[in-house]
Amino acid sequence: MEEQKSELYREVETALNEIRPYLQADGGDIELIDVTDDYIVKVRLQGSCYGCPMSLQTLKGGVEVAIKRAVPQITEVISVE
Repeated sequence: MEEQKSELYREVETALNEIRPYLQADGGDIELIDVTDDYIVKVRLQGSCYGCPMSLQTLKGGVEVAIKRAVPQITEVISVE
Protein backbone atom coordinates (compact mmCIF):
# COMPACT_ATOMS: atom_id res chain seq x y z
CA MET A 1 0.00 0.00 0.00
CA GLU A 2 2.80 2.42 0.91
CA GLU A 3 4.52 1.56 -2.37
CA GLN A 4 1.32 2.44 -4.27
CA LYS A 5 1.02 5.77 -2.48
CA SER A 6 4.65 6.56 -3.23
CA GLU A 7 4.13 5.80 -6.90
CA LEU A 8 0.97 7.94 -6.95
CA TYR A 9 2.89 10.87 -5.44
CA ARG A 10 5.61 10.48 -8.08
CA GLU A 11 3.06 10.42 -10.91
CA VAL A 12 1.26 13.51 -9.59
CA GLU A 13 4.56 15.34 -9.04
CA THR A 14 5.61 14.52 -12.62
CA ALA A 15 2.34 16.00 -13.92
CA LEU A 16 2.87 19.11 -11.78
CA ASN A 17 6.40 19.47 -13.13
CA GLU A 18 5.00 19.61 -16.66
CA ILE A 19 2.73 22.57 -15.88
CA ARG A 20 4.95 24.28 -13.31
CA PRO A 21 6.88 26.35 -15.94
CA TYR A 22 3.62 28.00 -17.05
CA LEU A 23 2.80 28.99 -13.47
CA GLN A 24 6.35 30.21 -12.87
CA ALA A 25 6.23 32.32 -16.04
CA ASP A 26 3.46 34.32 -14.33
CA GLY A 27 5.37 34.56 -11.04
CA GLY A 28 3.60 31.68 -9.34
CA ASP A 29 4.21 28.09 -8.38
CA ILE A 30 2.46 25.06 -6.93
CA GLU A 31 3.33 22.64 -4.15
CA LEU A 32 1.98 19.11 -3.72
CA ILE A 33 0.65 18.75 -0.16
CA ASP A 34 -1.11 15.38 -0.15
CA VAL A 35 -2.86 12.68 -2.13
CA THR A 36 -5.70 11.31 -0.03
CA ASP A 37 -6.85 7.70 0.12
CA ASP A 38 -9.88 8.68 -1.97
CA TYR A 39 -7.61 10.11 -4.70
CA ILE A 40 -8.02 13.81 -4.01
CA VAL A 41 -4.88 15.83 -4.67
CA LYS A 42 -4.24 18.70 -2.28
CA VAL A 43 -1.98 21.47 -3.54
CA ARG A 44 -0.90 24.90 -2.36
CA LEU A 45 -0.71 27.73 -4.86
CA GLN A 46 2.24 30.02 -4.28
CA GLY A 47 3.57 33.38 -5.41
CA SER A 48 1.32 35.37 -7.69
CA CYS A 49 -0.99 32.35 -8.09
CA TYR A 50 -1.98 32.58 -4.43
CA GLY A 51 -5.00 34.85 -4.17
CA CYS A 52 -5.15 35.54 -7.91
CA PRO A 53 -8.73 36.02 -9.18
CA MET A 54 -8.01 33.45 -11.89
CA SER A 55 -6.56 30.84 -9.51
CA LEU A 56 -9.71 28.68 -9.45
CA GLN A 57 -9.76 28.54 -13.25
CA THR A 58 -6.04 27.75 -13.30
CA LEU A 59 -6.55 25.04 -10.69
CA LYS A 60 -9.55 23.36 -12.32
CA GLY A 61 -8.92 24.09 -16.01
CA GLY A 62 -5.16 23.62 -16.03
CA VAL A 63 -3.76 21.80 -13.03
CA GLU A 64 -6.63 19.35 -12.48
CA VAL A 65 -6.91 18.52 -16.19
CA ALA A 66 -3.16 17.85 -16.47
CA ILE A 67 -3.08 15.68 -13.35
CA LYS A 68 -6.17 13.66 -14.32
CA ARG A 69 -4.73 13.09 -17.80
CA ALA A 70 -1.49 11.74 -16.30
CA VAL A 71 -3.08 9.92 -13.34
CA PRO A 72 -6.65 8.89 -14.30
CA GLN A 73 -7.60 7.56 -10.86
CA ILE A 74 -7.39 11.09 -9.39
CA THR A 75 -10.91 12.36 -8.73
CA GLU A 76 -10.29 16.00 -7.83
CA VAL A 77 -7.62 18.62 -7.21
CA ILE A 78 -8.17 21.14 -4.43
CA SER A 79 -6.18 24.04 -3.10
CA VAL A 80 -5.40 24.25 0.60
CA GLU A 81 -4.04 27.15 2.64
